[in-house]
Amino acid sequence: MTEHESVERQPTLEQSDCLQKPPSKRHLEIEEDEDARIERLGRQRPEKLVSLWQEIGFVFSIIMAQALTEFFVSGFTVLLPTVADELHIPAASTTWPASAFSLVVSAFLIPFGRLSDIYGGFPMYVIGCSWYCLWSLIGGFSQNELMLDFVRAIQGLGPAAYLPASLTLLGNMYRPGPRKNMVFSLYGAMAVVGFFMGIFFAGVCGQYATWRWYFWIGAILIFITTVTAYFTIPSDVAEHKNSEAKMDWLGTISTSSGLILFVYAITASAHAPQGWKTPYILVTFLASIVILGIAFYIEGWIASHPLLPFEVFRIKYMRPFILGLVFAYGTLGIYLLYATLYIENIMGVSPMLLVAWYLPTAIGGTILAAVGGLVLHLIPGTYLCLITSIAIIIESLLFALAPQNAAYWAWIFPAMVCCTISIDLIFNATNIFLSTALPARQQGLAGALANVLLQLSIAVMLGFAEIVASGTAYRGERQSYKNVFWFELACGVASLVVFAGFVRIGRAKSALTADEKEARAAAIQQDTL
Repeated sequence: MTEHESVERQPTLEQSDCLQKPPSKRHLEIEEDEDARIERLGRQRPEKLVSLWQEIGFVFSIIMAQALTEFFVSGFTVLLPTVADELHIPAASTTWPASAFSLVVSAFLIPFGRLSDIYGGFPMYVIGCSWYCLWSLIGGFSQNELMLDFVRAIQGLGPAAYLPASLTLLGNMYRPGPRKNMVFSLYGAMAVVGFFMGIFFAGVCGQYATWRWYFWIGAILIFITTVTAYFTIPSDVAEHKNSEAKMDWLGTISTSSGLILFVYAITASAHAPQGWKTPYILVTFLASIVILGIAFYIEGWIASHPLLPFEVFRIKYMRPFILGLVFAYGTLGIYLLYATLYIENIMGVSPMLLVAWYLPTAIGGTILAAVGGLVLHLIPGTYLCLITSIAIIIESLLFALAPQNAAYWAWIFPAMVCCTISIDLIFNATNIFLSTALPARQQGLAGALANVLLQLSIAVMLGFAEIVASGTAYRGERQSYKNVFWFELACGVASLVVFAGFVRIGRAKSALTADEKEARAAAIQQDTL
């Protein structure tokens, strides 16, 4: 068989046990109890990955999804003043090259997640990476504002495709247990590593070369990832060939257009001539509410295969967990943008020194990945959520209270450490919770929901932060930035209240998969008839 020929559906607990035991040892494990068997299967390499080298290539390909996405978010913020100057982009228009990318990603994650459930994670991952590579290459040749805005928007379709596909592949490949925790910890850590990579290469290109090389270096990294993915990720096309999932086109059109208009209205209002009273802001905002209302009706009462089935929200603690995530995730975009602006514009730090100041985020992310993978099965998820909220509160307070000539080690360094803690822990807990709670047929939905919560929360909260900054600009640039950090503090407190009062998530220990739990429940029901 070739590398990408048909693979079987994920076997049941008993089938996995038989497949992975040497025949000569089976009789020695007859008396092994179920708990011990579940624990063992949660620690060993999946049988689809035939060697340790293939697993390394597989994990590298998947975790790079996070790094490559953040690469083109963080670095572009650093390069934006240089790009705007060379392409003659007005100050009022600089928001769009930066936000168009994240806006498109957040609007199309759920539709692409459905495509992963229909056709498989492998083809969507490779196609998404290939698309991302192509438009990153083209981005380096941008000649004017219109071309740059278009490239940044169309570039976002790549991550929208491969992010849910990446979690589809991870969720279906690994059983609940310590091995899955380690891989998901690496996946989460690559968000801050990718963020640092973006700033590093942006600083290097901005100071020693041209901003165009920032796009071309990104294209090279994506190309390496795409080739590695093609040769190491087992194809899941065959097992999705008879998928019962169908595309919900009405839901896709209404949801995506509604989200785009909603985020546009919030973001653009900060720089509109009359703020929220500006006619085009008011029209787009009201239109977004109407369209999203229509989308809600379509998903709940018309669509036979809704993009986001309402039963997902009936999972225990799901609704308060999502609410807490909106506040927690939203602070990430606020911190990364305004900490960068504060350090550059208020403290007068050069691009390369800024890179050095962000180094703790990369180192901290790596350490948390190693430690988190070892302890996630020991610490309840609720505790991780609470630690996240506390870290957000500390990082925002440090910048909000920082004196005029703040010392790096006393004020900035601890804030950078807290930034790493705040995103890594909650991101890992979220991905593991969603991928474990949903069955194999909905892993695309799990991946899409995990990422859309992150991207959409960042876009929306960043829009509100822009309103705070522009609305208090009359008090001076430094004070307007500090007001944004007070807003971030409020979001952190809100997330703490929600997580502490309404969310109870246990440890990510070895357990039955969602499919095995469904099969067992069905068997018990059959026996009672």
